[in-house]
Amino acid sequence: MAINSFSREIAVSSREIAVSADADRAWTVLTDVPLLVSWISVVEQGVQITPLEKYSAVLMSRLGPFKLRADLDITLTDVEVGRHVLMRAEGEDRQVGSRVVVAVALDIVESDQSGLVVRVAGTYEVTGRVASMGSGTIRKKADTILDEFFGHVASSLGSR
Repeated sequence: MAINSFSREIAVSSREIAVSADADRAWTVLTDVPLLVSWISVVEQGVQITPLEKYSAVLMSRLGPFKLRADLDITLTDVEVGRHVLMRAEGEDRQVGSRVVVAVALDIVESDQSGLVVRVAGTYEVTGRVASMGSGTIRKKADTILDEFFGHVASSLGSR
């Protein structure tokens, strides 16, 4: 079966949180990819290869009958220090016959009403056999990951 036989691309709803940390602290924490990896239960072994550029990690997750394990290549681009970065993670589980691609824009902005705001928006794509689980199952897993991420943002940077 070809990997592209099932495909779903789902836009992840944008989320934001007002934080009490200053912009330098927020940037330092939110671009520490190995730290971010440790916040997400289905991703582990975050390794920095080139600071603010290239990282690796391992995605390990169960979706229905599938036990997914994919080595992720993580790249950061469009870096505007202290303000903005694009993060892209992609990997393939050849045994299960599935591929995962996640693209995220992270913005740190000053707001007159809220102080410092962290915004995250992105898309993810799952192709192959795992995509046969359907968009509802995949979206639920993505929502759980976002909940974990924003929970850690709140505890690390202080939510307002």
